[in-house]
Amino acid sequence: MKLSEELLELLRKPSTCYIATVMADGSPQVTQTWVDTDGKHVIINSVQGYVKIKNIERDPRVAIAISAPENPTRYFQVRGRVIKVTTEGAADHIEMLSRKYTGKPYSWYGGRDQVRMIIVIEPEKISGMGGGSSRR
Repeated sequence: MKLSEELLELLRKPSTCYIATVMADGSPQVTQTWVDTDGKHVIINSVQGYVKIKNIERDPRVAIAISAPENPTRYFQVRGRVIKVTTEGAADHIEMLSRKYTGKPYSWYGGRDQVRMIIVIEPEKISGMGGGSSRR
């Protein structure tokens, strides 16, 4: 599924993002996160061993909500599957995300020995509200 120009615009700016994964017992788990795109996929950066990574390794289905920083009622929901999880380039990627969201280098809250991971999500269904668009 192709990402619209409106959604790409939100993914390329410091938009609020939440990712939902599925726990082993089937219950949902939601985390606020920074978000990015390669123009075709939604990209999230996380840490090896975190709950969302464990959930994705077991069940690659995810849902993401991205809202516009200047108008939180303008949002997109993306449901899809994680098609790749890699450590390659993940430390550089979190530095880029930190500059995008904070204007500063990443603070490495958990220490520089953390293993960062890039999560690549292929969209399967996209819907949204606001900003002149209303899709369900």
